[in-house]
Amino acid sequence: MKNTNAILLVILLAAVGIGGYALGSHGRAPAVVVASTADPASGPASAPRKLLYYRNPMGLPDTSPTPRKDPMGMDYIPVYEGEEPASDPNSANLVRISTEKVQKLGVRTEAATLRPLGRAVRASGRVEPDERRVSMISPKFEGYVERLHINATGQPVAKGQPLFEVYSPELVSAQREYAIAAQGAQAMKDAGSESAAGMKQLADSALARLRNWDLSPGDVAALAKSGEARRTVTLRSPVSGIVTEKKAFQGMRFTPGEALYQVTDLSSVWVVADVFEQDIGLVKTGAKASVTLPAYPGQTFGGTITYVYPTLKAETRTVPVRIELANPRQLLKPAMFAQVEVQLGTSAPVLTVPDSAVIDSGKRQIVLVQRGEGRFEPREIRTGARGDNHVEVLEGLKAGEEVVVAANFLIDAESNLKAAIGGLGGHAGHGGAAPAATAASAETSTATPTPAESSVGHQGTGRVEGIDAKTGTLTLNHEAIASMKWPAMTMEFQVANPSLLAGLNPGAAVTFEFVERQPGEWVVTRVTPKPAAPASPGSHSGH
Repeated sequence: MKNTNAILLVILLAAVGIGGYALGSHGRAPAVVVASTADPASGPASAPRKLLYYRNPMGLPDTSPTPRKDPMGMDYIPVYEGEEPASDPNSANLVRISTEKVQKLGVRTEAATLRPLGRAVRASGRVEPDERRVSMISPKFEGYVERLHINATGQPVAKGQPLFEVYSPELVSAQREYAIAAQGAQAMKDAGSESAAGMKQLADSALARLRNWDLSPGDVAALAKSGEARRTVTLRSPVSGIVTEKKAFQGMRFTPGEALYQVTDLSSVWVVADVFEQDIGLVKTGAKASVTLPAYPGQTFGGTITYVYPTLKAETRTVPVRIELANPRQLLKPAMFAQVEVQLGTSAPVLTVPDSAVIDSGKRQIVLVQRGEGRFEPREIRTGARGDNHVEVLEGLKAGEEVVVAANFLIDAESNLKAAIGGLGGHAGHGGAAPAATAASAETSTATPTPAESSVGHQGTGRVEGIDAKTGTLTLNHEAIASMKWPAMTMEFQVANPSLLAGLNPGAAVTFEFVERQPGEWVVTRVTPKPAAPASPGSHSGH
């Protein structure tokens, strides 16, 4: 009898609850609480979930206490106690996608970390002689080349080594004047002081003239000792190096100032690298550089940046940078091509993210921060220095926050993160702005999925007009596409994968999805035959 009463009590309570809900459906739905009739000895029963409100299925910040539909006819999603979002001012801007969509897009995240930000500036250059070590041999008098001691370009010479002998009537006359003046000064040294001083002054003037003509001290001493003028005079190399230019020939006549030899000291050389305009601000005088040459694979030569030229080459948009290198074995030869690498950056750690995580619109930089399973927050950041693969974050992120670094889909291997954002945040329309949030995630199975959640690009329906498997093109007579504001027309599309053409025949009615890979290049990423052929769309001229 006791069990029978308990059963009747349960049925009565259930009937009252159902009726109360039916009555409340005309006004506001009351919270339904079911009393437990279980025997206390049998253990505690699971507590029912309390309905709080209904939220907009598109993620908009409006709620409703009763079930309703949005302007698109989608049901509002119930939110129970424990499922309400955190009181976060950015929660309205979250992008919500299902786990299946995350896997389909290939979303990958990486934490913002502190690391030393290094970068290498690379440039092409060429070996050039040190201009400060180039010497020209140009006689200061007129004469004739009597004999060549160095008769070929490229010969090594030592400092003081004879180069050639010359005959000059002016030089012979100057030697004779000095010899006569020197002998007179010697003869009149016992004479009056005025006469001796005058003769000595004449001898000094003749000697200064010979020295001004670059007569070597040895030749001058020999002339003073012998007192006889020599017919020819030997000109010597002022430095040690290589003869890089030779214009002297035996018997030729030369004029004052005419360059007859050029000797270059190649024990130290320059590498002049052409650094691109966007990198020149990072290059500083005194920085170390590594130089490699095709002539010596596997060898690296170290040098120092000694000068950044103040001019830019308009044709190549590059600035010359001078690097000085020691060349004791003379392996580095003028006009050789070289590759220069300059390591830049500091050893102090800074907050960085991979460069693929930053979406740069030109006016601002945005990253997608992962806020949970299938939830992403678009956040504006301020960037600083850039490394080879990472960029410094000055504001907007904290260390450890996960940011999206890759979201590749099956269009082609060049699809980057910006294209994936169109799938994450819903399609923005041609030239429009993407909405802040997509439909609710797959955890709420009662909500109708939005177009942004089920597709990455634009969707349309139409009829197959032509197929070209060789070029990978598909001609479709499609209906009007609202997202692009296109009328019905016939146009040609590229296909992302040739396998999409399998099973298609001209005249078949299809639904398809496409994206804009490059300006004016439309690529079909999905095409599905329709079960029933739709009415033939109107034919218009190509887009």
